[in-house]
Amino acid sequence: MIREYELNIGPNHPGIHGNFQVHLKLEGDTIVEAKGNSGYLHRAFEKLMEQRTYLQNLALIPRVCVPEPDINEATYAMAIEELMGVEIPERAKFIRTIVLEAARSMALLLHFGGTAAMIGNYTVNYWAVADRDLMIDIFLKLSGARVYHMYIWPGGVRRDTYPGFEDDVLGWVKYMKERLSEYDNLFFKNPMFMHRARGLAKISKEEALQMGVTGPNLKATGVKVDVRLDEPYAAYPYLDFDVPVLDDGDAWAREIQRRLELELSLNLIEQAVKKMPKGEVWKKMPNPFKWVIPEGEAYARVESSRGEYGYYFVSDGTDKPYRVAIRGVSMPHMYPLAEKLLVGQKLSDAPFILETLDICPPEIDR
Repeated sequence: MIREYELNIGPNHPGIHGNFQVHLKLEGDTIVEAKGNSGYLHRAFEKLMEQRTYLQNLALIPRVCVPEPDINEATYAMAIEELMGVEIPERAKFIRTIVLEAARSMALLLHFGGTAAMIGNYTVNYWAVADRDLMIDIFLKLSGARVYHMYIWPGGVRRDTYPGFEDDVLGWVKYMKERLSEYDNLFFKNPMFMHRARGLAKISKEEALQMGVTGPNLKATGVKVDVRLDEPYAAYPYLDFDVPVLDDGDAWAREIQRRLELELSLNLIEQAVKKMPKGEVWKKMPNPFKWVIPEGEAYARVESSRGEYGYYFVSDGTDKPYRVAIRGVSMPHMYPLAEKLLVGQKLSDAPFILETLDICPPEIDR
């Protein structure tokens, strides 16, 4: 009988989002070592951006993370606006907030579908994809694109909302709020999920902070850190909200944390739509084909569905960035967090644990 062996999950595997590999060493069905192996999606996004003009980069940056592309547009625009000393119109701040929270909601739905599928509950996946598609239709009407919107631009947003946008968004929010109880019954309160997730792959707040973990993975350990509260941007200073926090630190807490954050996102969208003022949506700037960004450096960050996401820019005063560095959330969540949490676990739990960490491989391969 073979007692010790090695096994690869990925780079193409239902338990891995995107092309990524986790190399496991096992004794029986117990994992004794886990090593992430990235690079399968490497496109050198950061170096490509340094070879293109600021305008050309708008079509490239959403591709850094497919499930939630709009955070790239927002941080890219915010960094340029800081370098140019531009304050965007009030209406644009609210539209950006609606877009970012809608993108977060869609990413969370996709996440729930993937996590539930890992324990055999495929119905959640079908529901989540269908419910996400309803918001994709709204994005199509708003921006002309389903996934890569290229809608948030330096100076505001590319164009104003369409007639009926507010009704469409509020209708989706109302529908999703009613759906949450159904998701609760099917997944979050499902004994199968609770039995598998309770106490699984637990991490303390001290370990999470030491590893640079952010977002729901950190908040599930009891640490209330959220860029929307700590360094408010867009219209968040105008909205009334608090961030939920759990303290169990296990797979169950990470999923429930995201469930609570989906509910928060729906409330934030509702508030932003109702408080959105009239007015301009784009601060008039020089011809985008001739954008020359003043010399300097800037770091802009937002709270993504996975945690703190940021762009660091260095400009040498030309029409192309001199240096770009992206703070992808998934890097610390894979290295070293996932590598640590998988050790000592059963092989059958490995894809489920990876899903609860919500790792987006292109953020690592940027």
